[in-house]
Amino acid sequence: MALESDYGITHVITCGPQDGPPVILLPGAGATSTVWFGNASALSAHNRVYAVDLIGDAGRSIPHSKPVKTVDDLISWLESVIDGLGLDSPSLISHSYGAMIALACAIRNPDAVNRLVLIDPNSCFAGMKPQYLLHALPILLRPNEKRERAFIEWETDGASLDEDWLSLLALGAASFPKSKTIVPKRPDKKALASLSVATTVILAGRSKVHDSRRLEALVRASIPHVRTVIVDSATHHTLPMLPAAELNAALCSALGS
Repeated sequence: MALESDYGITHVITCGPQDGPPVILLPGAGATSTVWFGNASALSAHNRVYAVDLIGDAGRSIPHSKPVKTVDDLISWLESVIDGLGLDSPSLISHSYGAMIALACAIRNPDAVNRLVLIDPNSCFAGMKPQYLLHALPILLRPNEKRERAFIEWETDGASLDEDWLSLLALGAASFPKSKTIVPKRPDKKALASLSVATTVILAGRSKVHDSRRLEALVRASIPHVRTVIVDSATHHTLPMLPAAELNAALCSALGS
């Protein structure tokens, strides 16, 4: 499906019963909508699922006309996707950079979101580990396929990831983004404390982005009535693909399905 808006054409992959509760999936940077291949079947058993390629990022969404230059633009783009799909308060499941976008949207317009699921969110509640940033630096300075693969292998401790998806990620790293990535600022304590959307935060137990136990405690102290889950065997970049069964159980529980 291709959705037209002021910001361009947004590519969306859809599955599940048409009358099911709507769920929008937002991937991490460079991961594209294809990263949800291990989750789509479980989620679409009871929900209408919409997997989105982020505008201006790797994937099949095509920016044009009005560029995304600010966080307000980024949130407005997501709201245009929700409107373009004809949805009324869908749930948002999001990973990494996608989680930053989803959280910013839920804080600015809570009525637009039914349930919010943040998968190993980076920079939403705390900064990233210096070691992680140091390993990511070569990709930020001069991205290419080899460096992207080496970075993913390091962060996942050499986990066996789907080779087709990994090739797509590596190719995307060498070619995208074509413009500056717009990053929402970390919400302040007041904004998090006032978040009214039912929120679940799922953390990777072996994430090298942050210390998952410390982050869990911070999340619980920041958002009232939040649910947290730690997937012990996961790293930041094995999610949402591995371990699929454990993650899918947590996602379905968060959605009440």
